[in-house]
Amino acid sequence: MNPPAYAGLVAGLVVVLALGLSPAGSRLVGWTTARVRRWPLRIALAAVVLTTVLRLCGLPFDIWSESVLRRYGVSTQSWPAWLVDQLKSLGVTWVIYTVALLLLYALVRRFPRYWWAGAAGGGFALVVAVSFLYPVAVEPVFNRFHPLPKGDLRTDLLAMASRDGVPVEDVLVADASRRTTSLNAYVSGFGSTRRIVVYDTLLKSPRDRIESIVAHELGHAKHNDVLWGTLVGALGVAGAICLLQLLLTSPRLLRRAGVDVPAEPRRGTGASDPRSAALLLALVAVATQIGTPVQNLVSRHIEARADAHALDLTRDPGTFASMQHELSVRNISDLAPDPVEYLLWLTHPAGPERIAMARDWARMHHAPVPRPSATADPPGPLPRAATADPR
Repeated sequence: MNPPAYAGLVAGLVVVLALGLSPAGSRLVGWTTARVRRWPLRIALAAVVLTTVLRLCGLPFDIWSESVLRRYGVSTQSWPAWLVDQLKSLGVTWVIYTVALLLLYALVRRFPRYWWAGAAGGGFALVVAVSFLYPVAVEPVFNRFHPLPKGDLRTDLLAMASRDGVPVEDVLVADASRRTTSLNAYVSGFGSTRRIVVYDTLLKSPRDRIESIVAHELGHAKHNDVLWGTLVGALGVAGAICLLQLLLTSPRLLRRAGVDVPAEPRRGTGASDPRSAALLLALVAVATQIGTPVQNLVSRHIEARADAHALDLTRDPGTFASMQHELSVRNISDLAPDPVEYLLWLTHPAGPERIAMARDWARMHHAPVPRPSATADPPGPLPRAATADPR
């Protein structure tokens, strides 16, 4: 089990539901915005206050999780540096929620009956914009990047991308070692912002293992997984907003949340009242939690397809299996997640499943089957409180 994750999830849901489904949230917003007259400022202040309260409630569990990572030597950050990252993350949250809520409440105020149509289109556009801008606007806030230096490795990786028919703008190195010893790589953005990023910790691995994991990322680029994932996510947000309209305008829910409900909708009342922001965040939290298992199921399918692509491209199941073993050990991944953990957090197949795929691929293509000794577990038990699965 992963106690910090379970405890943080339960505590977070309890707090957000307590704020959203009782007058507590509307009173908090009303108290903190009482002296603010302009509604945009009230909305912005409500977004900052509510997201800060939720982050503070989750902070003890984040500290618990970070302590586990330190105990097993995965985290290399000092506590002050870790706290700075938390503040940066909170700042990004403030910006995203403030922009989203300002746009939403502007529509609710202007079109009390049909705001959901414009909000669905706006939500779709906002998701696409964030996906496009995230690599160049948000990722640099947390990491410094530099192009992979010229040399045999860069030449081989670009040659592999060319052989695969994948247009890659660049291969970047992230300075992950100042935070962690775990191994990772990922593809982000699309179009002119698409790039493959490798952790600097990964560069210490053997060349063939680096090529194996980059081949996996090329599989994502080959199938335009970022673009399709963005479009599917944008459609999901648009559909969720249509459902949100039914809930956010429910007189029963609004009264339960301590928001006044007039007989006829008008500006500044009902769903357009800034005090309904706590109810809105609670509904978003519930919808997100309900949708997460489906998202993870789709993600595992996409990641398995990228694994198959890596095997087809490198035709080296032995290296693939040994790389998956190294990723599992270095990232302290859970090798036998329970069903609930599988549903809630596993965005990738478990390490043993990925190694089994390599063995099946080898048998199907009459290649040497990776030996169990090459991927055997290291001495001693692996911790079950795992970090995010390797990409």
